[in-house]
Formats: sequence, C-alpha cells, structure tokens
Amino acid sequence: MQKDVHEKILRTAVNIAESMGATAEVSIDTKTLVTYNTPELVKKMLPSLQKAAGSENVLESEWVTGAEDFSYFGEKAPAFYFMVGGMPKGKAVKDAAPHHTPDFFIDDSRLDVGVKAFANIVFDYVN
Repeated sequence: MQKDVHEKILRTAVNIAESMGATAEVSIDTKTLVTYNTPELVKKMLPSLQKAAGSENVLESEWVTGAEDFSYFGEKAPAFYFMVGGMPKGKAVKDAAPHHTPDFFIDDSRLDVGVKAFANIVFDYVN
C-alpha cells in the first residue's frame, strides 16, 4: 500500500507540473525507524510513572509496529516513549479503539495522571 501511495503522489505531481508546461522531481524518503526506548532511561524513569499512576497501572506493552516520528528524536538522544492511556471507563486496554481512528475516545476525567507523569519525569530526571 505504501508503494502504491508513493507512486500516486509521484504521478500526481508530475502530471500537474506537465499540465502547466513544467517538470516535477519527486523524492520520498522511505526510511522508517523503530521507536526504541533506551533501557537505562526506562529503568530510571519507571518510578516516576509509578508515582503518578500507581505501580499497578504501569504496564509494559507488547511491541507494536505503528509509525512514530518520535523515533527520530531517539537517534539524537536517549529516548523514553510511553503511552498514558485514555480509554473509556470499564474498557479493557486491548478492546479500546486505537488513536487516529473514528472510534477513538479519551475519558478526560484522569488527565491529571498524564500531567503528573510528565511533571514527575521532568523533575526526577533533573534531580
């Protein structure tokens, strides 16, 4: 599907340029990085998340293959990518609709957990 989309982008750009008597050169970077957490940083920051959400609510997730721009930050510095969660009350994580889908829903009654998690990480890291 990615190859098909890239070919359509190329064809569209070239055809639009030709319709105006011009040419188009299209270059698409197909490099996709793995989002990788630096193990030492995870170990250091895990207590920060547990303090914010309670250790029973901090779970290690299964590997996922979604694309994430955050991966490029990990090329430049140690990386720690985590998900806060936000599915409807009473819904199991595995049954919640994923982000960027029509059925995605965030129960914002616990946004404080996300704020606490980020604040804890920042202050715990610098200390």
